Amino acid sequence: MPTRFHRRDHDPVCVAGVPQTSPELGAPRTPTNDPVYATGTFSRVGSFKFWFDDQRWEWSDDLYRMHGYEPGSVVPTTELVLSHKHPDDLDDVQDLLDGARYSGGSFSSRHRFYDTAGHEHSVIVVADRLLDGSNAIVGTSGYYIDVTEAMEENSRDTLDEALPKVVEARAVIEQAKGALRLVYGMTDEQAFQLLQWRSQETNTKLRALATQLVTELDTLGSVTAALRTEFDHLILTVHERVSENHEIQR
Repeated sequence: MPTRFHRRDHDPVCVAGVPQTSPELGAPRTPTNDPVYATGTFSRVGSFKFWFDDQRWEWSDDLYRMHGYEPGSVVPTTELVLSHKHPDDLDDVQDLLDGARYSGGSFSSRHRFYDTAGHEHSVIVVADRLLDGSNAIVGTSGYYIDVTEAMEENSRDTLDEALPKVVEARAVIEQAKGALRLVYGMTDEQAFQLLQWRSQETNTKLRALATQLVTELDTLGSVTAALRTEFDHLILTVHERVSENHEIQR
């Protein structure tokens, strides 16, 4: 029987939102003593990679900061990742990790976690397959998108409110933003930031990326339970199919 991922109950970061200390994590950071929070800002997108065989994690600097750590100050592990999760969301996240490990598919998650100062974050996690040189699935890689501000402001549009905006939008970038809002429940600004970030990461013009994304929306088929999973793979790979006649950023 496959082995389920386990968290160490004796080594949590937060319990019911209250930051804890531990030998692995050290003293919790606070807005007053941590340079990560002293600036008042942090990236709203952070990336990760996770290798299945040895359960090895790799975090971007922005993902470290999102969790309240200085980059490289701790070694991310499955136990550490799970220890940050909101208790009500922990089982769902464990199930997603188990599913990714044994099915090898793309996945997305909307859940909450606590940073080292005890601040609650609402995030969307989008993950795709991680392949080795022979195209064998060896792990998963993806991104955390922090939507805490939008959740706190209760500014998410419902499907019925967002769909007419997608239909009426003439600019292809607006159409792509509308699609992101529908699938991920983002604000207009967050959708644009995600498109802009993917454009910069893949060295592809924003309009070309948006055009290709909108073009491929029809390939997703009807709205089903698998739509979000299909869209995860699309947004992370669309740059690979931008036609050569689109000018690539230099």
